[in-house]
Amino acid sequence: MGEHTILSVVVGSRAYGLDTAGSDVDRRGVFVAPTELFWRLDKPPTHLDGPLPEQFSWEVERFCSLALEANPTVLECLWSPLVEKATGTGEELRDLRPAFLSRKAHRTFLRYAERQFQRSSSGEGEGVKWKHIMHLLRLLLSGRHLVETGELLVDVTPYRERLLAVRRGEVPWTEVTSWRGELMDGLDAALESSPLPEAPDRAAVEDFLVSVRRAAL
Repeated sequence: MGEHTILSVVVGSRAYGLDTAGSDVDRRGVFVAPTELFWRLDKPPTHLDGPLPEQFSWEVERFCSLALEANPTVLECLWSPLVEKATGTGEELRDLRPAFLSRKAHRTFLRYAERQFQRSSSGEGEGVKWKHIMHLLRLLLSGRHLVETGELLVDVTPYRERLLAVRRGEVPWTEVTSWRGELMDGLDAALESSPLPEAPDRAAVEDFLVSVRRAAL
């Protein structure tokens, strides 16, 4: 992983500005498998865990495919303010960020947030997984900002105290659901005048991927 990693960033609570004393260091990365491995019957892995705790990496092609679909987890890696490693190719990938963006983000961020909400509560605040609820709200904040401005919001420090209060279960359930509804409505409202294009620039991403494969021969 060391020699093949082109990008490694810190994500999670430390990148979001929501870390506390016991927070883990969550790392995500991108690696480039040698091109010759794709000529074999057994293809190289699309992702790998480790070697550090809480570390996960995607092979560059898989990463690009997910980013083109506006996968929130993958897009966060490109916008994380905490970059631990970026080779020349990794910097090229980061420079390509606008090519991955499209109005698909409206749908994917809403879908991910709704899935998070369903996993986190049975309704009316009973049996709530407050940490997951906090991240659902953070995801909606990030998605709304992306659709409004064309830039992904990772560091939510301005909302830190309110979000951490949600995580501690100190915010009434009615207020949580009201905030959630407000953010979802805002995300919908932002779509009409969004600076995001209808579709990502697949050609630019493919040109990058081909150049990476050639360089890895």
